[in-house]
Amino acid sequence: MSKNCAIILAAGKGARMKAGINKQYIEIGNKPVLYYTLKAFADSELIQEIIIVAARSEIEYCRKEVVEKYQIDKVSKIVEGGRERQDSVANGLEALNECDIVLIHDGARPFVNERIIEEGIKYADKYGASACGVKPKDTIKIKGKEGFSKETLKRDELFCVQTPQIFQYELILNCHKKLKKENISVTDDTMVAERYGYKVYLYEGGYNNIKITTPEDLVICRGLLDKLLT
Repeated sequence: MSKNCAIILAAGKGARMKAGINKQYIEIGNKPVLYYTLKAFADSELIQEIIIVAARSEIEYCRKEVVEKYQIDKVSKIVEGGRERQDSVANGLEALNECDIVLIHDGARPFVNERIIEEGIKYADKYGASACGVKPKDTIKIKGKEGFSKETLKRDELFCVQTPQIFQYELILNCHKKLKKENISVTDDTMVAERYGYKVYLYEGGYNNIKITTPEDLVICRGLLDKLLT
């Protein structure tokens, strides 16, 4: 049986939130956002181990106020985040042992569900790499430097990538090692895999699988939580 592990990224400061605390620890429904994210993976029978990547100054807080308080037993380690997202992912990957499939997920994306987890593992096992996402609802245009529309993109060819992004462990670990040597900056892990010649299978995520980034997202998040609890 293969071992599936999740890396939960919770080291970002979330400056756009302007909340004074890390967005992962803002409470919705009397529990921190990170709790709901961790619970989704901990409740899945497909996940055997969870690694949290947190800011150095928040590691003990995360351990005591989230992991221990809510008894998230599948969390094996909380490791220190890096300067950039890709550094945090690399730290999480290096903390894992005997992993076959790894799911890399944003700590501030609390509404991931079992279907998304299950399908991501299935496609990563088959193709090497997968990522969930949704088709954009709006028309997307390319904006020129002077502010005018240059081009309208075909909406049916576009895909808004979410997390988790799922990979065969050795594949993404080796890609990150190469990336570090080249000192190249990326914004997500699909870019890491694609840079070294791997194709990423894109499958359906969910419009509820939002990432909390701004205060407006919190309003949506609370509404989604109320809906799920009723």
